[in-house]
Amino acid sequence: MLFFDEADSLFARRTDVKSANDRYANLEVNYLLQRMETFDGVTLLATNLEQGLDDAFKRRVRFSILFELPEEAERKKLWISMFPPKVPLEADIDWDLMAKRFEMAGGYIKKAALRAALIAAEARRPVTTADLVEAARQEYREMGRII
Repeated sequence: MLFFDEADSLFARRTDVKSANDRYANLEVNYLLQRMETFDGVTLLATNLEQGLDDAFKRRVRFSILFELPEEAERKKLWISMFPPKVPLEADIDWDLMAKRFEMAGGYIKKAALRAALIAAEARRPVTTADLVEAARQEYREMGRII
């Protein structure tokens, strides 16, 4: 089995050749297409940007599974689960606020939780709701979303 995470970066749409970089990128995509044709195993592609995949790859995909963003109740569980028992947390953290206000996939919640833990560790105190909100806002900015 072959697994390609962030497949859109490897299996990107081929473009018109305007530079040597374009030419080599197209050659790489062509090579991967040829190799996939002769591979007898299972190939899994994971991407957050399906529209960036080359159409020739899409034609070779038998099954496609779309993972929706977690609902509010699931996000609350994700936020809580990101902190091991040894991490000092303020007792009144508003997990409901975090789940309701920030619509994120689990990976972004994990990054925001780590960022909040670092903010609190630098201040030498437990993680607070304010730390979580600030960290989630920063993740939103990196995602290109605005609050």
